[in-house]
Amino acid sequence: MNLPLEITDLRKTYRGGTVEAVKGMTFSVKPGEIFGLLGPNGAGKTTIISTITTLEKPTSGTVKVFGVDVCTDPMFTKKQIGVVHQEVITSGFFDVEEILTFHSGYYGLRKNKERIHFLLEKLSLYEHRHKKVKQLSGGMKRRLMIAKALVHNPKLLLLDEPTAGVDIRLREDLWKFVQELRGEGMSILLTTHYLEEAQQLCDRVGIINLGSLVVLGDTKAIIREYTHKKIRVLLTEKHLIQSEYLTEVDGKEYSFVVPQNKTLGEFLNEVHIPTGLIADVQIEEGSLEDAFLKLVAKKESQVSL
Repeated sequence: MNLPLEITDLRKTYRGGTVEAVKGMTFSVKPGEIFGLLGPNGAGKTTIISTITTLEKPTSGTVKVFGVDVCTDPMFTKKQIGVVHQEVITSGFFDVEEILTFHSGYYGLRKNKERIHFLLEKLSLYEHRHKKVKQLSGGMKRRLMIAKALVHNPKLLLLDEPTAGVDIRLREDLWKFVQELRGEGMSILLTTHYLEEAQQLCDRVGIINLGSLVVLGDTKAIIREYTHKKIRVLLTEKHLIQSEYLTEVDGKEYSFVVPQNKTLGEFLNEVHIPTGLIADVQIEEGSLEDAFLKLVAKKESQVSL
């Protein structure tokens, strides 16, 4: 079975080969998963998406959508994918329904009213379908972009910073809709700077920096491997504790930094705290943001050497 997206040793250079934006990138998106492509500004995310959507040609390597090379058959690629770009539609003299009708025509869909109305209802735009784009709020424009990306019922959806600059309620509504799409079998590639959202949504992530893939894997596994949990223990009285995990003592409160995969029971056994002295325990789990910052900093320090 062909993967929705398969990128192999992708390289992209500019300025006669003097600037290497993407350096041998290899990853894939599996059927029915949300894959997060994460990295700081300038990491290479936009270049990768531009290559997938055929706006850019690879210098070397391959990009395949459902087994077909995007350079060999760009029309096949465009029919299989939907794209929501960072830039929001800001002007236009056509109304919402007209825009979706015209966009359907790009894919040869002349009778697509049922699909259009379904998306308008789903994205709370039906009552605004006869409004011009310039009359829409920022949130409505963002929803219109999503409707455009889905109007031809693609199998692979690319979301490039879809919630940048939008309010919390719209973000929550969008992610709920994205999870519904995933539940229906759609495969999704997401780029976002909201790492807390990526942690909740993404089955797997690829963290990139300076054009290279830093780490690739299951989201939870990456958090376990590259982060620590913080444990604060409040005792009923002061107690001598000798532990490599101990970072701070404030009166009867003891702070520890512990490997993410260590259970609370294992930790308490190792530090030899009598259970009768424990008044309270607070645990702060490691996060995807913690792993991201650690891995990005490590990559940058390696390059600077």
